[in-house]
Amino acid sequence: MSRIGRNPIAVPDGVEVRIADYDITVKGKLGEMQMALASEVRVMMEGNQILFEPKDDSNRARELWGLFRANVSNMVVGVSEGFTKKLEIQGVGYRAAVQGKTLKVEVGYSHSVIYDIPEGITIKCEKPTDIAVTGRDKQAVGQVAAEIRSFRKPEPYKGKGIRYVGEYVRRKEGKKK
Repeated sequence: MSRIGRNPIAVPDGVEVRIADYDITVKGKLGEMQMALASEVRVMMEGNQILFEPKDDSNRARELWGLFRANVSNMVVGVSEGFTKKLEIQGVGYRAAVQGKTLKVEVGYSHSVIYDIPEGITIKCEKPTDIAVTGRDKQAVGQVAAEIRSFRKPEPYKGKGIRYVGEYVRRKEGKKK
């Protein structure tokens, strides 16, 4: 029995939800998102709440029940508030800057790393060592943040690299004489 799927999703003011046969569309101030639903899950709208339940007692229906509830919840939050991942850069001479539709990152290579910002994602650099990735799609925001982090992951000896804000990097002791 899914504990996640049992919980209803509260639809905030300013968000419009349309449920067709096996499609759900969520529209809000940050845009519109659409998702195809599986035939094993029943979706209902009661007042300003979205309810989910499996159509039968099969394993697949019970698996998809909580998954679709979580995905639709992320869609509702995404079009109303949006998602943000923050990264910080540590290291001497390491910096980042947004130039038009590209992110230019200098992290100790002989060249700058140029990253094209995907559609629907906004990247801001308030300081040269802080990067904020924002968007309405939670998966896309996390993917872009992970790709930026992969340019120079934090290393365990000096802690230099790109890390998420609040990420703990386990440090190692250096070589002894």
